[in-house]
Amino acid sequence: MSTPNQRRAERKRATINAVVTDTISGEPIGHLGNLSSTGMLLIIAQAPRSEAIYQVSMTLPGSGRLLTQAQPIEVGIQEQWHEAAASSGQIWAGYRIVAITDADAARLDSWLSQA
Repeated sequence: MSTPNQRRAERKRATINAVVTDTISGEPIGHLGNLSSTGMLLIIAQAPRSEAIYQVSMTLPGSGRLLTQAQPIEVGIQEQWHEAAASSGQIWAGYRIVAITDADAARLDSWLSQA
């Protein structure tokens, strides 16, 4: 099933293996596929509950002179859609960012602006 692209913000493909962790349980829920200032695609093993909300944390590389330092950000996300991926046992899930602090939003914007 093909869904129309309803994204409002340009997404940046994850070129790092960023594990996304549920901050409530402390368990990893998936890997980052791509990310924008308003949402993300996660590659997960189990289908999420429809429209479920999660508080998650992920570590992105720093920017500029701090490129070697990891900078974790924490966001609240809500599931928008999910479907089986081409790889067996994997699911693609699209999430909308529903909560983020100003400091984490600034770090995210900095990461997104890197070439």
